[in-house]
Order: sequence, then C-alpha cells, then structure tokens
Amino acid sequence: MRAQQPDEEPDDEPEDDQSDQPAQNPHDTSRGPTAILGAPAGPVPATAIPCARASLPRDSAVADPAPPQRAAPQGPPCATMDAAPRTTQTQQTTEGRGTAVEPTQQQTTGTRLDPWVDAYAARTRGLTASQVRALFAVASRPEVVSLAGGMPYVSALPLDQIADMTARLLRERGPQALQYGSGQGDVTLREQILEVMEPVGVRAHPDDIVVTAGSQMALDLVVRVFCDPGDVVLVEAPTYVTALGVFSSYQCQVVHVPMDEQGMRPDALREAIARVRAEGRTPKLVYTIPSFHNPGGVTQGPQRRLEVLDAARSNGLLLLEDDPYGLLGFDGSVPRAIRADEAEGVIYLGTFSKTIAAGLRVGWAVAPHGVREKLVLANETATLCPSNFAQLTISEYLATQPWFDQVKVFREVYRERRDALLEGLDALMPEGTTWTVPGGGFYSWVTLPDGLDATAMLPRAVAALVAYVPGTGFYAGGDGGHNALRLSYCYPEPDRIREGVRRLAGVIEAELEIVQTFGSPSARSSRRGPTSPTPDLA
Repeated sequence: MRAQQPDEEPDDEPEDDQSDQPAQNPHDTSRGPTAILGAPAGPVPATAIPCARASLPRDSAVADPAPPQRAAPQGPPCATMDAAPRTTQTQQTTEGRGTAVEPTQQQTTGTRLDPWVDAYAARTRGLTASQVRALFAVASRPEVVSLAGGMPYVSALPLDQIADMTARLLRERGPQALQYGSGQGDVTLREQILEVMEPVGVRAHPDDIVVTAGSQMALDLVVRVFCDPGDVVLVEAPTYVTALGVFSSYQCQVVHVPMDEQGMRPDALREAIARVRAEGRTPKLVYTIPSFHNPGGVTQGPQRRLEVLDAARSNGLLLLEDDPYGLLGFDGSVPRAIRADEAEGVIYLGTFSKTIAAGLRVGWAVAPHGVREKLVLANETATLCPSNFAQLTISEYLATQPWFDQVKVFREVYRERRDALLEGLDALMPEGTTWTVPGGGFYSWVTLPDGLDATAMLPRAVAALVAYVPGTGFYAGGDGGHNALRLSYCYPEPDRIREGVRRLAGVIEAELEIVQTFGSPSARSSRRGPTSPTPDLA
C-alpha cells in the first residue's frame, strides 16, 4: 500500500461571502476539499455568537418561548448576536453633535434564552461545545455504532480486584482518602509516576511533578500560567479538539503547523514562528502530541522529535508535550518522549485515563522547577488540591496490581479493534478515500473523496446509525478538515466496528452519487488505501 505524497500549499484565501447568493443544494461542493492536516496560518478568526432565534426549535418562530407568566428580557432577540459591549446613550445638542450621557439605569439587552448574555466576560466568547461532546447524546444510543468518542475500554480492567482494593483502601485509610490533600499531589503517587514514565525515558524527581485532575487540567494550568490574551500557541494541523477549547478560553491565537506522515514538520514550525513574529505577535508555546496523535494517528520518529525540539528551543519557546497514548503502541515498542532529551525547555503531560481509568481523573505535569511552583499555585487556586481519594486509588492500584501487564492487555484490545477498522476501510471504502494506519492509540484520520464535506454528511451518517467526528472540529475556527473525519476504534467491539464501517461506506457512496448528479467541479482521485495524514498537509 502506497503512502500519499505531499501536495500543494493550502489556500489561505478566505471563502467568498455567500450571504447574497440564492439557496443551494445542501450537497453543493463548490468550495472543494480543504487541506487534510494543514491549515492556513494566522490568528484564529473571531466567531460570532449565533442569534438566539436561530437556536430555537423550528416551530418556535411563531411562538414566544417565554412562559406567559414570565416577562422576557427587553430588546430584540438577536441584539447580542456578536456579544458586543454595551453602548452609551447619546444626547443631540443644537450643533448636532452627540454627547455621551450616563444612563440612569443599567441597560441590558440579553436574549429570550439568556438574559445574562451581556454580563459574561469577553473570554467566554471562545467557549463552544466541542463536536465530540455534541455527538455524545446521539452516539450513546445503543442502535448507533459510535466511531466518534475516544472512550477507553475500561471493561478490560480487573474490576473485581479493583472493587476489593478500593474497599480495603477505605477501610484502612478512609480518613486520609476522604480528606483534603496537597496542592502538588500525593508524594507517594508522585514517586510512582516516576516508574510509570520510565518506559518513555523521562527521568525526574518527585518534586518536579504536579498531580492534576487529568492531563486536561494540567494543560489548562500551563496555558493559564504562560499565556496572555492575544498570545500565539503553535499546534499541529489538526490537533486535539479540547486543547483548542483551552487555548480559546484564555483568548490565545492558534496557528496550525502542517504535518506529514511523521507529525509536525519542523521546517513549517520554524516558518510559522518567524511569520508570527514578523506580524508583531507573540508566540508563547508549541503544543504537540508526538505519539499516536489525536486525531491524526501518526507518530513522530526519533529524529523528527529532536528537530521539533530544536525548532522550539532555538526560538526560545517552551514545548508542551502531551503524551496520553505513549504506552499504547501495538508492536510493544514505546516511543521516547521529547522530555527525555530536554528537561528545561519541555513540559511533559501524562495521564492515567488511557492506561487505568478515565473516570478517576488523575494526570500530571513534569515541569522545570520555576514553572512547577507556578503550576502548584495555579492548581491550588483552581481546585485547592486534586482528589485524595482518586490519587490514593491510583496509588493503591500501582502498588498492588500488575499495572504494566494491564497496559499490555489494553494494547491487544486496541490492536484487535484497530485491525477491524482497517480491514473494513480497506474492503468497503469507495475510491478516493484515504486513511492513516495508527501504530497505537485510539484514532485514524480519514480523508473523503473530492467534493464531499464531512460536516454536511454527518446528519446522513447519524440517520444511518453510525457516528464520527468531522475534521473541522480539530481546527481553530473550523478552518480546515472539511473533507476529513476522525474514526475512533477504542470502545466498540470489533464486529460493531466492522458494521459501523459498512454503514459509513454506504453513506459515502450515497454522497458521491449526489455529487455526481449535481456535478462536482473537482476531479476525484482514483487512489485508495491507507496513507499518511498528508497529502494536503503541506
């Protein structure tokens, strides 16, 4: 099977405004495909808050949604659709000039759905529900095959032993487990984390570790400590969807860096950093998922990791290494962490969500001494301390259970499911469909034939009882991945995965027929088979 080769640079031009155009068929493909794992460089465009009326059920256009006994907030329902700041009243003078006048009463517009919309902080404008979370309600229905969410298969855990272990923990150490703890995390657990990181080559001291409520919290703390509004974070294209939510919540600008079959391209990273600085903006962090990338499914090789590190280090930027899947390689090998070769310029994020249990919400950050101090203070401000009960449960598990043998069990579970996904894709996907072959982790990135839009296709997929995550969710502002989607194989049984791929293939075939009927301007590729996340990355 041949790897797809790099193609041309993505078009940085904005799409034409279609607001004055007549309504078109929902399958209109005039935009054409967008770069698969590449995105236009530059700041994240501002996203308007949708009109409240547009969020109402279809039949609510003729009915006031406010109950009769409750007065709806005054003002037009769409007055705050761009969440603009309040304006002052003006008083006309005889010369016709406006003079600002303080209103005698606080004025709010609000909407019929949320009377407090004007009171929110500016940073909340970037808070949106991720496409993954939005799919959960549908994907959790038993008749739907969900290839969307990345839920670990926790049923593979020795649940009886964990139940006994937890009961013993509460009997013997209940007062400690149910009490407040340290803002840095339990010292015994921090010592055990050193052992957990040995396979990826990270050497540290327990004092270098900050335990958090999952690595998501660690990511949030790092961005809180380092980034001011307007600062730039450089990320892969595409990247982890909830990391984008963190960056947006702190009003960072996100610049996507193209990838190839080995992940983030160091040459493109250097170019992006230079461009950001030339534009007068401030780059602060380089965020990367080097092992079994989410959502791309690719892994940086040893030399590539050193090159990415050098690109960040030579430009004086801190590298944020997110490594949730590092121990889950299907061939038994464990990629060496970037942090193993650089202690001062890298913050390493780890988690027990993928190797033990996501519901316990225990992760950690390994950081240089000065950074660690700031993270502990930020952690205390956010949560006082991570859950003692969750920490001691993880600690007891690591001390009494063969945890690395359980990691090997997870590897085999996920490898079998990955194989089922790839077999189905190879047998059923129409010509022009390409995908990555992950060597570990949870995900494969699928690129659709020319002319198809994964977001537009999703309702038809859900109607066919299969769910996926459209590629636009992994780009800041949705500015990429229109013709791509992420498939997750970690949770469904292999037979369900095969059935899900069968349903998805039928949806794609039907979409192609519609495109052919309406006439696609783009020529469809005749290539098929597994590929790297390129070609349209560069």
